[in-house]
Amino acid sequence: MSRIKQNLKKSLFNRYFAICSAVILATLVLMGGLVIGFSASYFSETSRSALRKNAEQAAQVTIVGMSDYDYMKIPVSTVQNGYRIISSTTESDIFLVNLDGKTLICSEGENCSHRTYIISENIMQEAISGEYDGFGTLEGIYETSHYTVGIPIKHGDITIAVLFASTEATDVWFFIMDLMDIIFLCALIATAVSSVAIYFVTNSMTKPLREMAAAAKSFSTGDFTVRVPAEGEDEIAQLARSFNHMADSMADLESVRRSFIANVSHELKTPMMTIGGFIDGILDGTVPPEKHKQYLGVVSEEVKRLSRMVKSMLSIARIEAGDMKLNPTDFDINELVCRTVFAFEQKIEEKKLEIIGLESDEVFVNADSDLIHQVVYNLIDNAVKFVNEEGCISFSYAAKDGKVFVSVRNTGSGIAQQELPRLFDRFYKTDKSRSLDKTGVGLGLYIVQTIVNQHKGDLLVKSVEGEYTEFTFSVPATDPKVLKERNKRRLPDEN
Repeated sequence: MSRIKQNLKKSLFNRYFAICSAVILATLVLMGGLVIGFSASYFSETSRSALRKNAEQAAQVTIVGMSDYDYMKIPVSTVQNGYRIISSTTESDIFLVNLDGKTLICSEGENCSHRTYIISENIMQEAISGEYDGFGTLEGIYETSHYTVGIPIKHGDITIAVLFASTEATDVWFFIMDLMDIIFLCALIATAVSSVAIYFVTNSMTKPLREMAAAAKSFSTGDFTVRVPAEGEDEIAQLARSFNHMADSMADLESVRRSFIANVSHELKTPMMTIGGFIDGILDGTVPPEKHKQYLGVVSEEVKRLSRMVKSMLSIARIEAGDMKLNPTDFDINELVCRTVFAFEQKIEEKKLEIIGLESDEVFVNADSDLIHQVVYNLIDNAVKFVNEEGCISFSYAAKDGKVFVSVRNTGSGIAQQELPRLFDRFYKTDKSRSLDKTGVGLGLYIVQTIVNQHKGDLLVKSVEGEYTEFTFSVPATDPKVLKERNKRRLPDEN
């Protein structure tokens, strides 16, 4: 049992736990990547926006300074001081270049690195056209990546210079690294919390399966008493209820099997002991020769009884296995009853019985005549066995809802109410019938019920102790259209 639990836990618990953990980890990684990506983009856009504003402010300072000289001269000292003030707020470089790309003024002063480089024509054209927005080393001017914004400075419609503002991009990487540390810490906490939650949830979900595995192990040893708790309405609870229902069915089948084996053993043991005892008595001389015929007659009856038992058991096996197929035809069940009653004529005369109901009109049914004959035979056989001397056996018919109900009633001692529910069990015989029926094996009514059920009918019993016993079974009635056509064909013959 422990091995089954371990294997189940290993195969289901670990798998489910690993899958859930992997999904959560992948989700955290994806979310972390998206957060970093969006944050980096937002930080970059914010830096560019701030840089663009600085460039516009510096351009305004430049235009104001040049306006004092009718745009013919740039006041370097004034403009440069303005650049320094603006650049200090964002730690950026602000420099002004002419249309050839040469730096004229820089916020860093006279020794700035921009003066040793010429801004490329491509960058200048893009800035003159409206705005340059770039990321990188500005074609080698910087050793590290920078954000750079370039805007034109115009006098009227004429571009007279280009202003660039540039700031180092390392801040974004520091921001991303700090953000990654925060995300990693949050992911670590989330993974730990979710792992604990997943562990308990998974353990709770797989617990019924482990209990089912343990119950199945008990079933294999013949113990069908174990049940699995079924709480809730989810699929696991439904499976548990189905499992318990299956266990109930298996327990019932096991009980029937044991009862069947015990009954068969008992029923076979009695005639076999009788046969063996009489044969041994004849062989060893215990039984005198003049009584050989008498005892051989008893042996013959016991052999016939065994034969009937085996035949009945084979019929039951065929019916339950589905090998006995129905061959329904339309026939007069009253005529079948009459023929069957005549087979018991000798016994009826011996008991001086009165038979009522055979004079009924034709009652057509649609059923397997051979199987229904077996039903009628068994019911009449029981009625003849248990009817009182000079008693009465009566037959009656009724039609309702497309079915024909056939009743067989005999007077006599009747059956106790507490014994009625068990009448159709295999090998069951009431206390009274054991004393009256020496040849039966207790399978007749079970076979009758099985055959009637195959015809989608019902078998009912009513009894009043000291008065009567009545069995009623139903079978499908013949279709009225078929009867009408049959009557039409018969009329010319009768005339």
